[in-house]
Amino acid sequence: MSRLPFAAALCAATLATSGTARAQADFNSCLAGIRASAAQQGVSGSTFDNVMAGVTPDPKVIESMNAQPEFKTPIWDYLATLVDEQKVAEGRQMMARHAQALASAEQRFGVDRYTIAAVWGVESDYGKIAGRWMLPQSLATLACTANRRQAYFRGELIATLKIVDRGDIAPSKLRGSWAGAFGQTQFMPSTYLRLAVDGDGDGRRDLVDSTADALHSTANYLAKSGWVTGAGWGYEVQLPQGYSGPSGRTRKVPLAQWSSLGIRRIDGSGLTGSGAAGLLLPAGAGGPAFLVFKNYDAAYAYNGADSYALAISLLSDRLRGRGGIQTAWPTDDRGTSRAERKEIQEHLLRRGYDIGEADGAIGAKTRQAIADYQGRLGLTRDGRPGGRVLDALRGGR
Repeated sequence: MSRLPFAAALCAATLATSGTARAQADFNSCLAGIRASAAQQGVSGSTFDNVMAGVTPDPKVIESMNAQPEFKTPIWDYLATLVDEQKVAEGRQMMARHAQALASAEQRFGVDRYTIAAVWGVESDYGKIAGRWMLPQSLATLACTANRRQAYFRGELIATLKIVDRGDIAPSKLRGSWAGAFGQTQFMPSTYLRLAVDGDGDGRRDLVDSTADALHSTANYLAKSGWVTGAGWGYEVQLPQGYSGPSGRTRKVPLAQWSSLGIRRIDGSGLTGSGAAGLLLPAGAGGPAFLVFKNYDAAYAYNGADSYALAISLLSDRLRGRGGIQTAWPTDDRGTSRAERKEIQEHLLRRGYDIGEADGAIGAKTRQAIADYQGRLGLTRDGRPGGRVLDALRGGR
């Protein structure tokens, strides 16, 4: 037998090992440069060495950065899980438990407690979700191996080191998203340095273990983003038949102009509020419509997406006792709440699908099982946990 295949395999293995060694050397060189930059910005060498000891690149971070979303999330799906009855009930319980911290944040920064709590609920499910990634490793991976935005993540890593160097948060507590957002209301490290505040009076700014610090810091963020004390974010409206006029969060005009186009509040009454407003049509003119004011823009600034800002705004309304959206979404496959998604998983488990625990969190295994089930029914295999799949499961199909 020829020895060439073995030789070729040996050569490939040697090249792979050599490539790995070069990659590690490049990573170490990058960290050395960050260490020098951090020192110039006041971070002690001992802090850097302690925080970064044993840190290696994590390929899964880059996978998360580069992953294209396999399943698009319609706005009605997004809101169905973030503004469901469970989120509202838990939010009211948590608001009662932390009433003092919310009241003091409201008084200190002029942002109402319902909006502060809504951000808390959407970002971490009221402090229950911490994130799976250790910030030093994820940010070092991005700063040294990502194919874009390396300078940005380098700055976030140095900001993380500053947080530790100042004694606010221990390195073991710095766990968050793959991109570096952490704490009960998900601040990026640089945002933490600029806007985090002490809410419980202990002299530290701890967004991980201090709920008061997290709530006060969120209120400060919204206030700095232009929050208008005492004003609302907006409200649902009804459009005239066949409306095809202007829309968009940034295209704000006086209310009189919207009134002249035949737009009314959802109950048919005249438009109210102070200042200019934009018309938000998150699913087009055939779905729910909202007039949004400056406070909506403050919520938008927190995460830069209309779906997010609308979730915050609608949840804040529900927490204060107002009703939900009245206009139906333009779909025949409604969104499902977390309780309904858990029910979907329970049905799939009973049908023999290996998806793990029924917890209402839709991961890859659940989506694959749904897609298989959809295929058996002759439906589009999109893996979406919508109302159509739930109804079929309930019906025993």
